[in-house]
Amino acid sequence: MTDDRVFGMGEHPLAEPDWPPLELAELGGAAAIEWRSPRPLSATARVRGSDGTRVVVKRLPTALRDTAALAEEHAFAAHLRSQGIRIPAVRQSFSRGEFTYEIQSVGAGEDSYRDAFSWSPYLSVAHAAAAGGLLARTHLAAAGYDAPARPPRPLLAGLCTDFAESVARRAAARPAVGAFLEQRGWRAEVESLRRAAGGDSLCVDLSGLPPLWTHNDWHGTNLLWDGDEITAVIDFGLANRTAAVFDLATAIERFAVDWLALRAGEPARIHTDQLAAFLAAYREVRPLDAAERRALPALFPLVHVEYELSEIDYFLTVLPEPNRENAEIAYRDYLFGHTHWAFTPAGRDFLAVLSQLCG
Repeated sequence: MTDDRVFGMGEHPLAEPDWPPLELAELGGAAAIEWRSPRPLSATARVRGSDGTRVVVKRLPTALRDTAALAEEHAFAAHLRSQGIRIPAVRQSFSRGEFTYEIQSVGAGEDSYRDAFSWSPYLSVAHAAAAGGLLARTHLAAAGYDAPARPPRPLLAGLCTDFAESVARRAAARPAVGAFLEQRGWRAEVESLRRAAGGDSLCVDLSGLPPLWTHNDWHGTNLLWDGDEITAVIDFGLANRTAAVFDLATAIERFAVDWLALRAGEPARIHTDQLAAFLAAYREVRPLDAAERRALPALFPLVHVEYELSEIDYFLTVLPEPNRENAEIAYRDYLFGHTHWAFTPAGRDFLAVLSQLCG
């Protein structure tokens, strides 16, 4: 990536950023900006100070995250770090004008996926296995962290156990989102989903599973690497109180299905070898109980719902000018599109494989 464009959501892989790139003038004492991230929802860069120290600076609109919201993420990361999970330390966070800044140490290892789009597969089966094993260790490390769930915000994952209930709740709580959803006849879309699901349900009962704080964006792009070894976990922006099996289903949704091919009108290729390695490594560290094995395939069509609703919220309420085109893509292709796919013949085949691998 040699310019300031970022990953796009539409037909073009690159787009103009929502927010101006970080500049040296706003980073007192900085000597150089060495690299800017192509991730689109904030402005992030690796910065070298005048003393040679390197840090990662993320700048977010305060309407998206203020320092109190960042503190929720930092507290969870600090707990995991105290349990031996390698996570770069936060050096400072502060607000200035309309933006909030987060300054972190540079994590050890290579950012091997820094130019990879979301929903890309792992680079190898070995990477998938390493990611599965570390996710299990992270879930074990998270036990005992008992902060309440985060309040609803734009760009935040959350536990969805009922598709229609999640959409109705967000529509009622956020007027701009509610108006957008009403214009698109979301209730009729849900009925279409129910017909596609047939005898399957658009909800899942997790009442018997313990709540757990989880990362909720576990993917190669949020891990640092040394060969096939993971050296650090980064980006806790979507962390929240959900359940271990929800986080596991989310991690699988991030890499196992080729959503990008599906959006291009091609079959969604399934990375079965990586999925098998990921689950085997996870279960070796943290075996799934019977309730989790039943819940995992049922959760898969729902894990993206709360985040996609919050992404629509972001495009409509946080940006200086609403981006209705991206909100439409999030609604059509992701919120409903991913769930519809799960009940196509190809999607049902995938869920059958998932059931078999965790059975």
